[in-house]
Amino acid sequence: MAAAKKAVLGPLVGAVDQGTSSTRFLVFNSKTAELLSHHQVEIKQEFPREGWVEQDPKEILQSVYECIEKTCEKLGQLNIDISNIKAIGVSNQRETTVVWDKLTGEPLYNAVVWLDLRTQSTVESLSKRIPGNNNFVKSKTGLPLSTYFSAVKLRWLLDNVRKVQKAVEEDRALFGTIDSWLIWSLTGGVSGGVHCTDVTNASRTMLFNIHSLEWDKELCEFFGIPMKILPNVRSSSEIYGLMKISHSPKAGALEGVPISGCLGDQSAALVGQMCFQDGQAKNTYGTGCFLLCNTGRKCVFSEHGLLTTVAYKLGRDKPVYYALEGSVAIAGAVIRWLRDNLGIIKSSEEIEKLAKEVGTSYGCYFVPAFSGLYAPYWEPSARGIICGLTQFTNKCHIAFAALEAVCFQTREILDAMNRDCGIPLSHLQVDGGMTNNKILMQLQADILYIPVVKPSMPETTALGAAMAAGAAEGVGVWSLEPEDLSAVTMERFEPQINAEESEIRYSTWKKAVMKSMGWVTTQSSESGDPSIFCSLPLGFFIVSSVVMLIGARYLSGMP
Repeated sequence: MAAAKKAVLGPLVGAVDQGTSSTRFLVFNSKTAELLSHHQVEIKQEFPREGWVEQDPKEILQSVYECIEKTCEKLGQLNIDISNIKAIGVSNQRETTVVWDKLTGEPLYNAVVWLDLRTQSTVESLSKRIPGNNNFVKSKTGLPLSTYFSAVKLRWLLDNVRKVQKAVEEDRALFGTIDSWLIWSLTGGVSGGVHCTDVTNASRTMLFNIHSLEWDKELCEFFGIPMKILPNVRSSSEIYGLMKISHSPKAGALEGVPISGCLGDQSAALVGQMCFQDGQAKNTYGTGCFLLCNTGRKCVFSEHGLLTTVAYKLGRDKPVYYALEGSVAIAGAVIRWLRDNLGIIKSSEEIEKLAKEVGTSYGCYFVPAFSGLYAPYWEPSARGIICGLTQFTNKCHIAFAALEAVCFQTREILDAMNRDCGIPLSHLQVDGGMTNNKILMQLQADILYIPVVKPSMPETTALGAAMAAGAAEGVGVWSLEPEDLSAVTMERFEPQINAEESEIRYSTWKKAVMKSMGWVTTQSSESGDPSIFCSLPLGFFIVSSVVMLIGARYLSGMP
């Protein structure tokens, strides 16, 4: 019976999905795109100072080993032979910056996460050096000068961490985004690990020319980055190296399997949603929220606050495709914040139950600008606010307002996308962990006033990485030809409120956004002084308004 089952499955493809909040390893059937098994581990985020966000690169790597081991165990319990895994793809949180020692394999500092704001003064001083009539950074990279991207994080490490400076001087330092760190480690590390990245991740560093598809000498000189520490740039679908993890007995069963797919998480989701045609778009709800629209083989530059980025290049000799992207910093992270910082929910899933109890925010609006505002504003001085509070407001209304905030932010980037593209989207394809929340999906349809369409298998980021890996030359177990792609079952959410009500709620949200701006100066955001909280609106609104008006007992749902 088991042998027959194995025979039916055919070639399998694994995918490492290393996100900001968690790491997963998933295994798919390459012929049907069916998810066979997976394992997930939550990742710790460290906040050493106000505005700083870090993670431990070794913890991230260890979580990958653990997820591979546990998934292999689960496959064994299902009588699935793991020797059928023919390739592995990697998808990752983008921009997050790691520098490590190539001789010892040790990270030289924590990973500086994409959400981190410590580099705001660096951004401001660099922006003064860009001529107003020649923004060469944006024209070469498609990106605004922002704390979001890797170049300024790397500049900070070079300026402030002696271990990094010394390793660069002694030619021991390697830089990479999370994909580079993982691929180098999984292909042998100090014993011949491959130091590479793909075009999608490289395009998020602010050092990469998205037209020539190479590291750009002028950009590296502008940011003061030595080119010798940068990884080799490859396509998103080719064999980079073979798995070498014999020190991990269970994961070591994948020894010799090619790592042959690599995509930044949002590009991976675009591929996983099969948005291969010009004009097709998807929105992913993870730690942040990211709307990408495939613009084909041409770079389209936004006039409404969106980014121009590399969508994918699925093979060494295949053409590069580009995308317009609307990036929202805080989506799922606001739920984690309600859980970990305020304690009004015990698990992320609980927010749907709270929101359902009231079915409205009752005039309460939550702008979760914890890391400033990304698209379409690019306003680093913004901070989070909760406004419209009354003595009637309770934790259920705040939970509902948090979900609405994710939807309003998506509306803002969708409006910008529609203005840039000229043809409004008739529906929105969605994916990511938060899409399991049915109240969120219905709210999203109501606030956008277009249908929201969700695949029944929401793991499209991992699926995209698996597709790229399985389709690579020399692997060839996954066909990306349109006629061979598996049909996907979709769930559809239609708007259920009238257009006028939708517009009123949206215009009130925009009023709240304006009130969130201008809270922080460069000095306060860089100082790390705890007294900064006195000037932050979340401190003001939550401590002063919620505790004073509602009382701590009331906020926690007690009578």
